[in-house]
Amino acid sequence: MAGEALLADRIFDGYRMHRQSAVLVENGRISGVAPQANLPEGYRCKTLPFGALLVPGFIDVQVNGGGGVLLNDQPTADGMRAIARAHRQFGTTGCLPTLITDTREAVQAAIAAARTAAGHDGILGLHLEGPFINPARAGIHPPERIATAALADLEWLREFSACGAPLITLAPECVPEGFIKALASAGIVVAAGHTEASFTVMDRAIAEGLRGVTHLHNAMSPMLAREPGVVGAAFSHARLFTSLIVDGIHVDAAVVRASFAAVGAERILLITDAMPTIGTTLDEFKLMGRSIKLRNGRLTSEAGTLAGAHLDMACAVRTAVECAAVPLEDALRCASLTPARFLGLDPERGTLLPGAHADIVALDSDLRVLNTWVAGVAAT
Repeated sequence: MAGEALLADRIFDGYRMHRQSAVLVENGRISGVAPQANLPEGYRCKTLPFGALLVPGFIDVQVNGGGGVLLNDQPTADGMRAIARAHRQFGTTGCLPTLITDTREAVQAAIAAARTAAGHDGILGLHLEGPFINPARAGIHPPERIATAALADLEWLREFSACGAPLITLAPECVPEGFIKALASAGIVVAAGHTEASFTVMDRAIAEGLRGVTHLHNAMSPMLAREPGVVGAAFSHARLFTSLIVDGIHVDAAVVRASFAAVGAERILLITDAMPTIGTTLDEFKLMGRSIKLRNGRLTSEAGTLAGAHLDMACAVRTAVECAAVPLEDALRCASLTPARFLGLDPERGTLLPGAHADIVALDSDLRVLNTWVAGVAAT
């Protein structure tokens, strides 16, 4: 047998839509997409239900928790695997478990865990969101654990570069000159977030190698008429990717549409910023001693501060399409190909083109997950 042929009414390969075709899988890789009427011989055929859509597996670069696990509480390889398992049922076949601002010991434990777990079980690497952020834009991050960056911090951060696909979110105005350049030169993807950076500061950071903006519009300087801020930099710099939480809560639908018009699907990646409630019936958990409650789809502290999101990637895609009128192909691209490009993992991830990892999601006509495949192996 050559492999398996997954037959579906529609297939989106990351670039274009195919009708009445099949994804051909062999040895954990995509060998092609072929019309159902002209399949090569030797493939085992599996026909998906009527109306099914096959798409590249979703890649989520900001996953704080899931399945009852918060990475800050369990910065271990087992904790990362539990989080990845919880999100796979929602179409995420690759993720970056995310540690929000914490102690040096917690950060180093997460780095050690990621060095073990990256490349397995859908874990692509690690996202450090903090601790080098601006206290004025802390959001839910604990102010007492925010740190001031020094060039000496580059020494212990060098181990971070061995964490598969490493991503760090920091405030460019809160790190010394040359800090971002050193991180980028080591192969670490650097994004601006929880920041008050001016457009001028963003320009300097981009020149040093800044690659992205974390959760656009949230916890950052807005775009004003005479001070474009971080949002203005994201809109106007073609080299910057930007992530977006599309849950109908963090960003208004009109602002989502405006962001897509300004930035485009080639530079926007959907993220969940998910917390431990995903994949569970939990409606409350502790975040470094603070009670976080889930009410009407919104996660907040007792003070009313948003605390991540109760969001999965399939829901993010649906919300982008149904509530923000984002074209389906664009929403799917922003959940797979664009994050793969942001992390430097394309063309092996984020597409269904020959040679790519066979990480696939089957969706029904309502864009709900029917099944997933990682390296060609089905979840069910």
